[in-house]
Amino acid sequence: MSIIPTSRTAVRIALLLGAMPVLVMAAPAAAQTAAAADENDDQIIIVTASKQAKTLQDTPISVSVTGRLAIETAQIRDAFDLQTLVPSLRVSQLQSSANTSFIIRGFGNGANNVGIEPAVGVFIDGVYRSRSAAQIGDLPSLERIEVLRGPQSTLFGKNASAGIISVVTAEPKFDFGGQAELSYGNYNAIVARAEITGPISETIAFSLAGNYNKRDGYVFNTTLNRDENERNRGGVRGQLLFKPSDDFKLRIIADYDKIDEICCSVVNLVDGPTGAAVRALGGRIISNQPLALTSATNFGSTNVIDNFGVSAQADAKMDKFDLTFIGAYRGVRLNTNADSDFTSADLIGENIGRNAIDTYTAEFRIASKFDGPINFLLGAFYFHENIDASGQLTFGRDFRNYASALSGGAYTNLEPTLRALLPGTPAAPFGGRGQGRFEQYDYQNRAISIFGNVDWEIVDNLTFTAGGNFTRDTKRVATNVTTNDVFSGLDLVLAGVRAGVPASVAATSANPFLGLRPLQFIPPFLNFPNAVEDGRTSDSDFAYTLRLSYKASDNISLYGTHATGFKASSFNLSIDSRPFASQFIPGSPAQSPAPAASPIRTALGAALPVNLTTGSRFANPEYATVYELGAKGQWKGFSVNLAAFIQVINGFQSNVFSGTGFILANADQQSVRGLELDTSFSPSKDLRFSANFTYLDSKFDSFPGGAALVDGSFSTVPVDLSGQQSAGVPEFATSLATDYTVRLGNDNKLMFHIDYQHNSPTQIAQGTVALQREVNLVNTSATLAINNKLDLTIWARNLTDEAWVTTIFPGVAQAGTLSGYRNQPRTFGGLVRYRF
Repeated sequence: MSIIPTSRTAVRIALLLGAMPVLVMAAPAAAQTAAAADENDDQIIIVTASKQAKTLQDTPISVSVTGRLAIETAQIRDAFDLQTLVPSLRVSQLQSSANTSFIIRGFGNGANNVGIEPAVGVFIDGVYRSRSAAQIGDLPSLERIEVLRGPQSTLFGKNASAGIISVVTAEPKFDFGGQAELSYGNYNAIVARAEITGPISETIAFSLAGNYNKRDGYVFNTTLNRDENERNRGGVRGQLLFKPSDDFKLRIIADYDKIDEICCSVVNLVDGPTGAAVRALGGRIISNQPLALTSATNFGSTNVIDNFGVSAQADAKMDKFDLTFIGAYRGVRLNTNADSDFTSADLIGENIGRNAIDTYTAEFRIASKFDGPINFLLGAFYFHENIDASGQLTFGRDFRNYASALSGGAYTNLEPTLRALLPGTPAAPFGGRGQGRFEQYDYQNRAISIFGNVDWEIVDNLTFTAGGNFTRDTKRVATNVTTNDVFSGLDLVLAGVRAGVPASVAATSANPFLGLRPLQFIPPFLNFPNAVEDGRTSDSDFAYTLRLSYKASDNISLYGTHATGFKASSFNLSIDSRPFASQFIPGSPAQSPAPAASPIRTALGAALPVNLTTGSRFANPEYATVYELGAKGQWKGFSVNLAAFIQVINGFQSNVFSGTGFILANADQQSVRGLELDTSFSPSKDLRFSANFTYLDSKFDSFPGGAALVDGSFSTVPVDLSGQQSAGVPEFATSLATDYTVRLGNDNKLMFHIDYQHNSPTQIAQGTVALQREVNLVNTSATLAINNKLDLTIWARNLTDEAWVTTIFPGVAQAGTLSGYRNQPRTFGGLVRYRF
């Protein structure tokens, strides 16, 4: 089966764009335009990826820069749209508004499991945002977004094994000004933004910005008769800038944003054998429609996110040194609920998640500015985070009858028999409404890093860079998870023995009760810390960077880099957190009790939960290594950036949804070999072509303990993934763009923009389910700019209304059913922006 776009118009547009003298492949064109202070033909872009203000050409790092003008021109509406300009970046939204996954060069994790830090680090104005819920708010006053590809350890105190997204917003200004904009589009989309800045005194400036983003949903729920997948978010952001002299400034930022949305609708790709039982209960499924814009759940989702924080950055210039201090507090409050059976039957009553995340960070840097051949940067970073996570998944009013239908009546008819064979079984009925799992996790993380770089100009224009980062990371987790699903706690093997089945075959199909085992999907949980498991991890690592860069001429720079990266252990904060086999004698019903002499069994006590199996509590650290060669060239009207690399992560933290929780495991080794080619060509001041191209060959070199989705049952099972290509990573990704300006005189102009993104067909999920995703996306805008003050814009995203499935996963409590998420349909609208 293949999920392909619904239109081929995008391909024809791609051919038109491809006819330009482009396939000088390219960096986000608009990105390059935007970062410049004005419309200079030389396209000089100033970035701070190296923690110093340098031109893009002189920054020996694989980095893409998207500036404010590019974001406005290309109508980048939110974080998901940014990938249309940076093909090495992939952004996807999963089961809630808070679950956004950032992937660079095929590496990324962390969105679905709050215990996992992301492999791609997100920094906003130098402050690390540790979880996706704190990263996705609409940001006003954007100045630029820098995407650093590959492990970044020696410039950012918080290690990131896959890359960095650095968001830079505008500082308050001492000249009074601001802007306001209002946009209206289909689905009654209203986006309003405003910002104002100016002086309070000769040494103090302020800025205040706000944003509001509301849109009707593009999915219609036929059961509830209302729209889903809406937008309803807004925020405010205030800044103060104290600048008593040219040698010192203090910037204070406070912000608050809120999301309260109905999100995220699921499509049914395969209506499995359980569908008949759902319909027998009067339930409805939008069956076998992978690109549907309708749903049929019996209650709407809850997605309420409060994200807030305050930061202060002090910069001081001394004779030969620059000093920087950044301190911040971030808070996130998350409340979600979803009808996770995705049908109008009440099978799963509630799937609630609540997180309270408090994060404190502090960073200090000192950078030299000697006249000689050697300069350095030295820093220290402190990270302190507390997470209080809780949740529950309970049965709805129809689950008991649903389970009975699936078992041919055995689930309810055998209840008296099983109770008689297993005395002491709780009195609550099998599958009763409100039974399920109830989770609480207390997570604490402390980390400190010492990092730095030394640049040595060996001879003119030839510089050797050596950097290092020593990190010490400790985590502590305590759980309080209970289950009251009576049926999942039954020992069906023991019941068979007591019914007369010989013990030697009680764990086989000779035991008639074992046919009910698939309905025991909420087994008891072994909490920790306990006598064997202390619930702690402690990791230390020294990551380093070695780089040789050469400025061959005023127009060409070359570099070669060998770098390593590190991400500490991550805990599995889900119901699939299970004791390691090395720390537990498996409590499978197929086993007789472990020998009394077993130290594990003795330490834990004899009364172990029935049906408890082994797995993983946490994933060990990730260790990244990259070898990269790069070339950057810039001439009047033309620029080109090329990077060829081999990037390897040992111990990649794989996080796979199993249908009820998440399976967390380390891949022994995952690697990608790739090529990134970025270009921009301006034959005149008013015409700019750009394109970029990424080639990725990503695979699991060794992963015998992997998990994958298998065809037929659509369940997640253990699979040796060694040698397999990494699912979800397109082999080829291309972005093309054209910007054309017609000057009308008197500072009036008409600006046209069109961009096209293509991702080659790629398997959506790891395993034997042969579903592919191909992306062909066209976005466009036209703007009339009047007197450099008033902009009138019409815009469209996904102009050709292409449709594809972004993610697939097994149906919850519906074996043989396959569900997924599809992309956003075409959106369009008009915008008015006024600057003063």
